Amino acid sequence: MEGAIIARVLHVLGVVLWIGGVAMVTTVLLPAAKRMKTPAERVMFFETVERGFALQARVTTLVTGLSGLYLVYKFDLWQRFAHIEFWWMHAMVLVWVLFTLVLFVLEPLFLHRWFSGRVRHHPESTFSLVTRLHWVLLGMSLVTVAGAVAGSHGYLLFAR
Repeated sequence: MEGAIIARVLHVLGVVLWIGGVAMVTTVLLPAAKRMKTPAERVMFFETVERGFALQARVTTLVTGLSGLYLVYKFDLWQRFAHIEFWWMHAMVLVWVLFTLVLFVLEPLFLHRWFSGRVRHHPESTFSLVTRLHWVLLGMSLVTVAGAVAGSHGYLLFAR
């Protein structure tokens, strides 16, 4: 059982650092960037801080995904994916897949270039779009965390 305890600790720490970082970017960093005078200042500030967070996000999403997969395997929780009352299990996978795609596939392949190009020509609308997307991802993440905490402690929203 020690492996399962370590996996749970790593899973929770990974979620705290990852989603906490998303909350920091969404509620502090983006509003601070918006208050800067010039688009060039905003871009430089945002990209500098976001670059540092991207490494943390990549590491923590990997830790969270691997520890979550281990826990599902260790406790044979696969059957939960067949029942709506464990909706938060699906939500955890969905949020993890979305962030993993963004961090490991979309951002390196084209999002960084797209952002840099678009922000030069349309700085206000680009920052507004990025802010809205961050709020959507943060909202999904927080609903998922709340559902996972409640569900793992016995509260099942759609229980029969």
